[in-house]
Amino acid sequence: PERLKEVNKEITKMGAKVTQQYALLGKYDFMNILEAPNNETVVKIMMSLGSRGTLETVTLAAIPVEEFLEGLKDE
Repeated sequence: PERLKEVNKEITKMGAKVTQQYALLGKYDFMNILEAPNNETVVKIMMSLGSRGTLETVTLAAIPVEEFLEGLKDE
């Protein structure tokens, strides 16, 4: 439990915020939802945490559906 809190503090120091955190039943143990200023910040965080060999990450960038649909429109 303390390790989870430490990771959250590290994420904050690197420029993002954990907005939600879940314990999962199945293939993955935990899921964190982050708010970050850009994808580069998330890459930095995942590389830093993953390089220690103590966790494996899967990163899924998300955009609001309205932005996605707007991007599909012909100009």
